[in-house]
Amino acid sequence: MPGRTQRKVIDPISSQPLADFKVGVDSVIFSVDTSQNRLLVLLVMRHQEPFVNYWGLPGTLVRQGESLENAAYRILAEKIRAKNLYLEQLYTFGGPHRDPREEANSFGIRYLSVSYFALVRFEDAELIADGVSGIAWYPVKEVPQLAFDHNEILAYGHRRLRNKLEYSPVAFEVLPEMFTLSDLYQLYTTVLGENFSDYSNFRAKLLKLGFLCDTGIKVSRGAGRPASLYRFDATAFAPFKDKPLVFI
Repeated sequence: MPGRTQRKVIDPISSQPLADFKVGVDSVIFSVDTSQNRLLVLLVMRHQEPFVNYWGLPGTLVRQGESLENAAYRILAEKIRAKNLYLEQLYTFGGPHRDPREEANSFGIRYLSVSYFALVRFEDAELIADGVSGIAWYPVKEVPQLAFDHNEILAYGHRRLRNKLEYSPVAFEVLPEMFTLSDLYQLYTTVLGENFSDYSNFRAKLLKLGFLCDTGIKVSRGAGRPASLYRFDATAFAPFKDKPLVFI
């Protein structure tokens, strides 16, 4: 109506001062112990507050002039030696109150975590102690309460790994150069669970895709028939790269 004064609604968030951030990186490093069919994650014991004597993901705050990726590689170089360690950025966790230090400081500093993800070959990964106790591969199913929000970060990384197994050849990065189809199937069941697919359908689908090369070599394990050894053919896989391929 004419003459009526419009009342302005103020967003309470917009009236708050800008946040001051410190940025850290945390890495979810998975491996598969094929001998015991266990999916593992690399954990380190914290030796200072907050969360002293809690297990957590390998992480660090980013230094002046340092990229996020270099910070992630820096901290991992102190914990693990692995061939061709490839990190992929996972997600940024930045909810308020995710770090107890936010409550303790008087400047309102917030702590962000930019998380990274990797899958490494168990046999090639060497843990570095260097006089510091508290670094271990932990079965994902047995992970305790971790420091900060690292259980949430781990769960997010586990979902990413499961998704990558469906559309990418990441599984072949942790298998030996030559493997049986049973080896490949066991890796998938270790990560995805035993009910994701029956072996016959899995075998038929993978062979139909055409990027598994039969080496002509057979291996005997136990009392069953000798099994064929296969090799992943990266050239044959090239046409499928970056396409919505579903392995399972």
